[in-house]
Amino acid sequence: MTDPSYQPAAPQPADPLTEADDRQWASFAHLGGILGILPSLIIWLVFKDRGNFSNVEGKEALNFQITLLIAEVVGYLMTAILIGFLIIPAVYIVRVIFSIIAFLKAKDGISYRYPFALRLIK
Repeated sequence: MTDPSYQPAAPQPADPLTEADDRQWASFAHLGGILGILPSLIIWLVFKDRGNFSNVEGKEALNFQITLLIAEVVGYLMTAILIGFLIIPAVYIVRVIFSIIAFLKAKDGISYRYPFALRLIK
C-alpha cells in the first residue's frame, strides 16, 4: 500500500519578512499584550525566525507579559487578605499603558525595553 519510493517533501523555510512587515509584527507583539500573554507568544513563535526586529521585540513583549502574569497570580493569591483587589487592576493598567507605549515605539522601528521585566527568554 505504501510506495517505497515516496519521499516526503522537506520543510521549506519561511520567507524573511520585509522591513515594514518586520516592524508591523514586532509592534503587534507589544500591542497584543493588552489581551494577555498569548498574542505575544504566538507572534514571537511564528515570526522569530523570519525577522530580527520581530524576534527581539517579541521576546521583550513576552518577557514583560510573563512578569505581569506572575504579578497577576500573586494578586489572585493575595485576594484572601484583600490587597489582591488592588494589585489585579494595577497590573492591568500597567499592561495597557506600557503595551501602548511599546507599540508606538516599535511601529516607528525603535526598539523598546520595558522598565521592569524578568528576562526569562534570552
